Amino acid sequence: MSESDTPSEASGNTPVAFVFPGQGSQTVGMGRAWVDAHAVARATFEEADDVLGFGLSTLCFEGPQEELTLTANTQPALLTVSVAMARVLAEAGIAPGTVAGHSLGEYSAHVAAGTLTLADALRLVRRRGELMQEAVPVGVGAMAAVLGLDRPAVDAVVVEAGQRIAADGLDEVVVVANINAPGQVVIAGHRKAVEVAAEVASEHGAKRAKLLPVSAPFHSPLMAPAREGLTPMLEATRFADPAVPVVTNIDATLITAGGAARDALIRQVDGPVRWVESVERMRAEGLSRFIEVGPGKVLTGLGKRIDREAAWLPLAGPEAVAALVEP
Repeated sequence: MSESDTPSEASGNTPVAFVFPGQGSQTVGMGRAWVDAHAVARATFEEADDVLGFGLSTLCFEGPQEELTLTANTQPALLTVSVAMARVLAEAGIAPGTVAGHSLGEYSAHVAAGTLTLADALRLVRRRGELMQEAVPVGVGAMAAVLGLDRPAVDAVVVEAGQRIAADGLDEVVVVANINAPGQVVIAGHRKAVEVAAEVASEHGAKRAKLLPVSAPFHSPLMAPAREGLTPMLEATRFADPAVPVVTNIDATLITAGGAARDALIRQVDGPVRWVESVERMRAEGLSRFIEVGPGKVLTGLGKRIDREAAWLPLAGPEAVAALVEP
């Protein structure tokens, strides 16, 4: 996206925010309609196939699902779909005033902002996925969604769970991993600790506290080996100053320097995703229109729970772009 890009008339000349989804939004067939409709999207997938050295496009379009959902495949796949969509928006004259992404989506945001090239981002997230999967043996870690409790209540839950675990003589941890929306907080850590925390949450009045079907305890201290493995690669990668502000997961602050972008991505690996605060920060900056640039509408659903006064616009398909540019 070039610096000359400007927000479209559809936004009333008020800058929009692009928000990019993370893992969980993937589905077989994603991106195919965009490739069929737009040459720039097709070129994006061709570049991804070339950089990674295998048919990522075929995996996205045809599956199989079990291969697509492997973390090392999911991350570059979602990145590619999101960047392809962002490039179609750019061609239509729709550019963001600010960008943000949920977990993996922060890399997509940096490509859209010009901080990272697509090629560098693909290499990074491919390795990120591998390192995250390797960091914890399957079955050792877990994540759970706690519904119906606010962040302070979940903080209290993980403290109490830690005390119970310690009393049983176990050296295990559970922490808050994702603050997704009011009443929706995800916890992560050792499996037993997460299970105990889910029980405590139910005792404290949670509507639901359910284990998630994920392969690793993302955004928890158990990801420290992944952070250590990814850091040298991030430090060796060129980070330009982003053309538009990027809101970081780890601090929920706006950054405009490449060095700050790199530092935030390093700390993000084993730190929490502060999505509620990220959206609130963008709203405080005067942004009231949010376009979800990626497959699905997970962030749109979260966003409506965070702030119903803002406009949340998922892109169901290429035809949605035309609607955005209509006067």
